[in-house]
Amino acid sequence: MLQHQAITNHQKIYDVIIVGAGPIGLATAVGLRQRGIENILVLDQTRGFRQVGQVLDLLPNGLKSLKALDSNAYTAVKNKATTLVKPQPSGETNTAKNSPQWVYKNFQGQIIRSVPLRFDEWFRDYGEGRVSISWFELQTTLRNLIPPELVKANHRCTNLVDEPENGCVLVECISDSRVENNPYAYWEENSHSKNNSTQNIDNAPTQYISKTFRGKLVIGADGINSEVRKVIYKDSPYTNFTHPQYSGFAAINCGGIKDIPNQLATEIVNKFLDDTFLTTISRDSISENSLESSAIRMILFSREPGQFAYILHLPVPLECLQGKSGKDLVNLAVQNLKHADFPSSLTELVANSPIENINQRPYYIHHAIYETDAGTTTPPWHQGRVVLVGDAAHGMPPFMAQGANQGLEDALAIVTIITNIAEKNNWQNVELISQCFSKYEHLRRPFIAYIQAATLTRSPYNSDQEWYEYSHKVYTRDVNQIIDSLSSV
Repeated sequence: MLQHQAITNHQKIYDVIIVGAGPIGLATAVGLRQRGIENILVLDQTRGFRQVGQVLDLLPNGLKSLKALDSNAYTAVKNKATTLVKPQPSGETNTAKNSPQWVYKNFQGQIIRSVPLRFDEWFRDYGEGRVSISWFELQTTLRNLIPPELVKANHRCTNLVDEPENGCVLVECISDSRVENNPYAYWEENSHSKNNSTQNIDNAPTQYISKTFRGKLVIGADGINSEVRKVIYKDSPYTNFTHPQYSGFAAINCGGIKDIPNQLATEIVNKFLDDTFLTTISRDSISENSLESSAIRMILFSREPGQFAYILHLPVPLECLQGKSGKDLVNLAVQNLKHADFPSSLTELVANSPIENINQRPYYIHHAIYETDAGTTTPPWHQGRVVLVGDAAHGMPPFMAQGANQGLEDALAIVTIITNIAEKNNWQNVELISQCFSKYEHLRRPFIAYIQAATLTRSPYNSDQEWYEYSHKVYTRDVNQIIDSLSSV
């Protein structure tokens, strides 16, 4: 049953409404507030903020952007970040040999490349460090910097209506009335209470209510399946780009693998995990001149003796994953590993995966530039007073760990633009707003296209020279150039 809330022209008009309370939406909100733009609202469709999502790597370009958005947010995130560094035994210190590395090896166990994991080593090379943090921890840390009343869960955006007579956009949402007055639908640390509350909600009859909000500007930061994107592309030449495309790659992952023969465990450790706990394994040749590589990659973990976990990145059709059982997924993984001539020890490890621990995840992408039969197409990231950021604009697989980092660069760009609009009181200059958003696209789209190409081909791993060029182009970026390029619009 849908109940419509009365709409009144006396309703409050926010300066900015952000749709999506993920890390990018919240970082945008934090950046706006730091610059004195406090009349904002963040909406999210989730009925409750829970511990979901995987670990993110925030790399130098992302951390630089976050620091430019708000130094307090940068410090808070850095303090909350976890470490991928393997603890040293008591009394030992880090030497060049045991300094923690993310190691890339070929099938023979030869090291192709080693990437340092310590913050200070990245800082030395790129002017900023590297941290790892869970998606939920990053979300929560940023949310704690915003007054709680400005972040509303349980509000799914269903439509946007331009209201030129009011100088704003009407954001239509629906909310599940079962959680409307439920405190656990928001930010609750007590997981036991939260779980009990969830059970009560699930047992209650479904009833939705309609809500509306008005904003002078609307930012779509609602992820790769963005509702905002669907709305602005509806009934337009870009309807075919409303939904993300399957990238052709998927992940099959498993943890808690421990009941394997001692001889197999020893072989895997000695060949692939010697002096590290984190290794990426592929067909890549140790020769710097060879560009031949397998599309299949295994990320192998072992933080405890005799216990393993892995993530497999596989180029498989989407229908191979849909509706498949854990046993089916293990068989699919083993079949692909054998076809790629992966070492028998790794194939046997996957074959021993506990079925109950198997998961799969298809990877999707919104290309910054599409190649079609008619030529090159660039679906816009804005329409009128509405603009897209992060995965809503250009989601991509996580192979180069740039999704969140590029989203933070977007957030800095949009915050810079909106700050300039606010300072010059250009909230009602729709033509100028459109020009600003166009310049944002002009600045960001070519670089996103470069990142997406590197992600899908993983070409920076082909040689030391390509890795050097990629890492310096991405990680040493001066984010002040983003600010300078957009602050004068």
